[in-house]
Amino acid sequence: MATSTSQHALSSIKLLSTGCLHPDKRNCRVLSVSVGRRCPSARNLGLLCASNSQSSVIEPVQLPRSPKSGVAPKKSGESALILIRHGESLWNEKNLFTGCVDVPLTPKGVDEAIEAGKRICNIPVDVIYTSSLIRAQMTAMLAMMQHRRKKVPIILHNESEQAHMWSQIYSEETKKQSIPVITAWQLNERMYGELQGLNKQETADRFGKEQVHEWRRSYDIPPPNGESLEMCAERAVAYFKDQIIPKLVDGKHVMIAAHGNSLRSIIMHLDKLTSQEVISLELSTGIPMLYIFKEGKFIRRGSPAGPSEAGVYAYTKNLAQYRQKLDGIVQ
Repeated sequence: MATSTSQHALSSIKLLSTGCLHPDKRNCRVLSVSVGRRCPSARNLGLLCASNSQSSVIEPVQLPRSPKSGVAPKKSGESALILIRHGESLWNEKNLFTGCVDVPLTPKGVDEAIEAGKRICNIPVDVIYTSSLIRAQMTAMLAMMQHRRKKVPIILHNESEQAHMWSQIYSEETKKQSIPVITAWQLNERMYGELQGLNKQETADRFGKEQVHEWRRSYDIPPPNGESLEMCAERAVAYFKDQIIPKLVDGKHVMIAAHGNSLRSIIMHLDKLTSQEVISLELSTGIPMLYIFKEGKFIRRGSPAGPSEAGVYAYTKNLAQYRQKLDGIVQ
């Protein structure tokens, strides 16, 4: 399984727009993102967008100001953002519309999650975000268990005051050896409404291939009583801006284990894709994508090709130094 997954590592994203999947800096796009519209007094930072063929000025990043001092927080040197689509689920295997139905991974999906973890085992992770669905949570846990730092991923339970109190850790040393896992329904898969549980081929035979294709691949047309990709993007991107970008601004390294459509929505935001470009974006299960957040910009670095390829970890000085530190700890 690991060999099969490796063969697809650098083809995990098929994108019609200009970009790069390779860690070679010469082919990478420099991307920017707005932290949000809720800070009208935020400081603007002018950025330059570089592509293979041209450079152009794009909208500035807005860093939120501290509510007490009114001063924008100090930018960190560099943060890693890892995106992983969950491994194959039991309903993926059966070719059923899954959506927000909570089904686990297949044995193949478990292998894919483990392989994804091996690919990011030398990249720092401080906090993990995942959806409320078990297939994404299994992927996050299995992937993090492969990390060379050997920290334990622990799901935070904040759904009630009692759940929060009962799940407290009372050892500071144990806390240092743990990584918080935050679950959020906003990162759930697109809700497929009345298609959930139906066989995809039988549904196409019943309603027609064109109608089902429109439900699945259009940007703003939802299936009966379900969500369109646009609706999914509204909640996923809003959560990304409100909860995850501030962590990156603070210098935290973040991993998101989620779903095809919620991750497509986030990538649409990061890569500034149009609604037509995003519907052609395909994400393979269990293949990580890496972005570097630096000086208010997101830089897409592609997919780590494998834990044994030293060159793939030399794309930034900080990541190379982190791997050297891990080598010293493990030895």
